[in-house]
Amino acid sequence: MSALRHAAALLVVGFVMAAAIGTAPSVSAALPAPHPTVSDYQFIAGGTTPPTEAQCEAVARTCFTPQAIQSAYNVGPLYAQGLDGRGITIAIVDSYGSDTMAHDLHVFDQAFGVRPMCGEEGVTCVPGMPKFSELAMNGSPPTVAQPGNGTHLEDKSAWALEVALDVETSHAIAPGANILLVHSNNAETLGVQGFPQMMKAADYVVSHGLAQVISQSFASAEDAFSTFTSIQNLRFPYINAAANGVTVLGSSGDGGSANGTKQPTAKGGALIPFPSVEWPASDPLVTGIGGTYLCTDPTASTSQARTPYVKSGIGGKCGSSVYNPGGVFAEVAWTFSGGGFSHVFAKPTWQNTLPTGSTPIATMRGVPDVAFQASAGTGALVYVSLPPDGNGSNVGASLSGWYDIGGTSLSCPQWAGLVAIADQLNGGGLGLINPALYKIGADSARYKNDFFDVASGNTNQTDSSVAGYAATKGWDAVTGLGTPNAANLVPDLVKAAHGQ
Repeated sequence: MSALRHAAALLVVGFVMAAAIGTAPSVSAALPAPHPTVSDYQFIAGGTTPPTEAQCEAVARTCFTPQAIQSAYNVGPLYAQGLDGRGITIAIVDSYGSDTMAHDLHVFDQAFGVRPMCGEEGVTCVPGMPKFSELAMNGSPPTVAQPGNGTHLEDKSAWALEVALDVETSHAIAPGANILLVHSNNAETLGVQGFPQMMKAADYVVSHGLAQVISQSFASAEDAFSTFTSIQNLRFPYINAAANGVTVLGSSGDGGSANGTKQPTAKGGALIPFPSVEWPASDPLVTGIGGTYLCTDPTASTSQARTPYVKSGIGGKCGSSVYNPGGVFAEVAWTFSGGGFSHVFAKPTWQNTLPTGSTPIATMRGVPDVAFQASAGTGALVYVSLPPDGNGSNVGASLSGWYDIGGTSLSCPQWAGLVAIADQLNGGGLGLINPALYKIGADSARYKNDFFDVASGNTNQTDSSVAGYAATKGWDAVTGLGTPNAANLVPDLVKAAHGQ
């Protein structure tokens, strides 16, 4: 196993931890551990100065600045209209939080010229400034190793990269929005804690009116649950959210069409021997977010037009002569983007009409709904400085600095930023946006105007024994409807949500 994959494995072990907030709702059987949707990451450089693109390309990656991502998805015209998410709050649910998040956010914002937030280290709050805050549901433990010779699932620093990723990238898309980091401090223990506690955290946010958008970067295969009734018993926050105008987004996963069963603490899980999807993204009350390789200029300015940037051997399949011959695509479907068809939820009526050329959706819910940049080969730069906990579980080799990261954990918080901007335009939360997204998809002119259709033809087959799905025109089970042309999609999303 490479050092990078070994580090990633350590991170995944750490991420099976989840939040204990109170008495969980009753479930029929033990539940699978929610796992993170971070696929891969690479330490690029130490210090507070961001690495150069040459440093990233030296390890075969392109590393996107916030401005380059804004360019790729045409967000700049929204900012020019004063639309940046102001007045809206994005809630991010994670375990443990990060002792240094206020510091790391300040380094990130200073490095890239992103608007500072009240709550950042060293920032003087003034009226009208967006606020970063944390809600510790039951305390914040110190960053120390779990004592004894146990599982070390409670080593807090293993969560640092996920927390930094969610906070920094959502803020980079919606620099005027407030961000509420909701976290608690208990580890996943074979389903006793985990999903029930994370659902209670989300429900707390909804019930107390704390946010209009919730970003979730955790998941488990539907078929890893012992019964599908267990999933139905966990849906209460999504039902509450839909009734109260709160939009919930979920990463579609990083295993393509292949997923695993529940993993006991001391044993590896088994491969599910047929195509499967992950929940919560598969829930019709959640907007499932898939992923792409982003093949545009990683150093572009916000106002720069979408500019292809393709080099052989760099940036994953962006440089592939098979899947991006001659660099014709600005995005290529990400091989590891979770997607397929639910085994739990029937096809919602809003998936009845799809864009021309779409992969057909038969009787069960299709996943994902939309997509965004996800591959670490074309990832975003994230700054993290949480110190090692003494147990070797921190990211990389316990190095503070800049990381290039990937996974649908990257695509989900960035989409949350776009929804916050749409909420600002709407004057409040839009609630479930899926019917509006597919209403746009059903109109050929609006669809062409509002989405970048990712029809690169490659599949999300990640295991030779499990069939994958091809990235086709229109909707497909890799990138959904595609990625957003934000300046066009955001106002149209608001109109469609009101039946226009």
